[in-house]
Formats: sequence, C-alpha cells, structure tokens
Amino acid sequence: MKKNFAIAFGALYMLFFAIPFPMLIYYAVNSEFDVSTLKDKNPWLALSIVSLSVIFWLIVLIGYFRKWVLQIFISKRNIEQLKSKGILREAKILSVIKTSKPTAKFNTYELELLFKNLADTEITSKTSVTDAKPQEHRFEVGKKINLILSKDAKEDPHFIVATTQVGIDMMRVLGVILGWLLFVAAVIGYYIYSYQTESFGMGWCFMSFGHPLIVCPAVLLFFRYLLKFIYRKLTGLEGDSSLIKFRGIKTWAKLIKVTQTGIYINDQPEVRFELEYTDNKHNVHRNSLKKVIGLLELDITKQEQLEIFYLPENPSQIAFVSDLEI
Repeated sequence: MKKNFAIAFGALYMLFFAIPFPMLIYYAVNSEFDVSTLKDKNPWLALSIVSLSVIFWLIVLIGYFRKWVLQIFISKRNIEQLKSKGILREAKILSVIKTSKPTAKFNTYELELLFKNLADTEITSKTSVTDAKPQEHRFEVGKKINLILSKDAKEDPHFIVATTQVGIDMMRVLGVILGWLLFVAAVIGYYIYSYQTESFGMGWCFMSFGHPLIVCPAVLLFFRYLLKFIYRKLTGLEGDSSLIKFRGIKTWAKLIKVTQTGIYINDQPEVRFELEYTDNKHNVHRNSLKKVIGLLELDITKQEQLEIFYLPENPSQIAFVSDLEI
C-alpha cells in the first residue's frame, strides 16, 4: 500500500512539473506580451517549432497508447503463445504474501518460487496469482506448482503458472481508451486555444521554444528516459537482464579490482567491479560490472568472490545474482 502511494505521489509530482508548471511560468512571463513584436518573428522558425512540438506529442501519445491499450492485447497474445509453446518446469513455493484486500472476491498472493531456468540453473523469482480454488490450498509454503517458461525469454511474461487462464476485461479497456482519447482531445484543444488567443492574426509566429506546447511533451519524454536511466543505475540491470536470468548459468567470479566511477545516485556511489570467471567450457573471462552501492552494502566491495550469471552462448554478458534474484 505504501509503495503504491509513493508511486502515485511521484507520478503526480512529475506530472505537475511536466504540464501545469510550464504553463504557469509561460503565462506569468507573457501576461504583458507586446503584440507588435510578432511581426519581427521568423515565420519559418515558428512553423519548425510547431512541427517539432507535434512530433514530440505524437511520440508521447503513441507511447501511452501502446502502454495503456496495446500492451493489454500484446500480453494476452504472449501468454497464449507461452501456454502452447513454452517449457514445463516444477517450482517450489518459498514464501507467500497475501496482497488482495479483505473484500476481494478472490485472494491474490505474491509467491516467491524456486525453479530451474532454461539452462537448468536454479533461480528464484516472484509472481502474482489469483486463487480461484482456495479449498484446494494450492499456494502454501513448501508446496510445488507447475510453471511454463518462455523458450527464448525475450518478451514478458518470461513464465506463467501452468493453470493460468487469460482474458480481457473489455469494459476496463474501453475506459482506458476513453481516457487516452480525452488526453488527445485536450492536446488538440490546447493547440486551438493557443492559436485563437495568441496569434493575433499573424499565424504561428507566437510559437517559441518556451511555449508549453513544446515544453510539456519535451519534459514528459525527459522524465520517461530519466526514470529508465535511474532504474538501470540503481539496480545495475540492463535491457538484457531477464535474458541473462532465465537463460544464464550461475558461477562464482573472483573479484580483481573495485573502483568508483565518480557517479553518485541519491548520494550512493556507483562502483565498477573487475571480475574473473570460468564458463562451462572452461574458458576464463575477465569482465566488469557497474553497480550503485548503498551505504549498508559496502561490504560487498571487500568480498573475494561474487556470484554472477552469464549467458552460455555469450559469456561476456553477465549480471550479479543478487540483482536478478528478486
């Protein structure tokens, strides 16, 4: 609950600085705008800025449509393909946490599971399940359940519980589409409003790089990529981290050298680990990993060996086991 509240508060906080704040600043500065200056503006530059703002908004809106709407259908397709083409694995339940509300029709649990990945390496991973048959007591610590793993581990989900049934709540989808269309209408309406109230018969000459029509989408895109960057730095995970986890092999790597990169995230230093390890073909590799270290984790820099995953088909791709087994 606290985590969800923090995420919601953070999203609203960033949304304020992405949309209302640029508008407040712009209209406060331009409250006494001299219309006569519009005739000195370069109309081609103004049209270029308008075109750039349209491109920014298209990227934002298409991205939201894919995330809010298309992803629902993509996830359904991926699960159906996984059920028909996936690999069966048996998993042991290590822990069970109830996440549903007391008034919910069915209980929902977060399970921590132990099972073998595609390389027959034991890994742990978490998943959420809804228990439609509580009388069977299927989801208890120590019990075993069947999973289906993706053959290539390239797309989410990488695994599902074998008894998973997939469907789409069309009312929810229609509600999401309606919300997206209202967002699109608001953007188009703001273009019309800005032109009617700021053009003064001189076209788009009022447009500048400080106008909210270009600042707002630029800030939204900036936040999108900033959050991805911060997540990668805090977790030390790159885009292929899931691939390494579900197709990789565990081994112990010798810690050769530890150096700071000079980068700090939330006052926590980023550290480069120089590692040496041997793959399953007895080839020795030397590689490095970067990781943001918390003050309570500094003892990791003094260990002689660290456990890592590596891809058997490409042993240079590695990740810390501690970063992936979450």
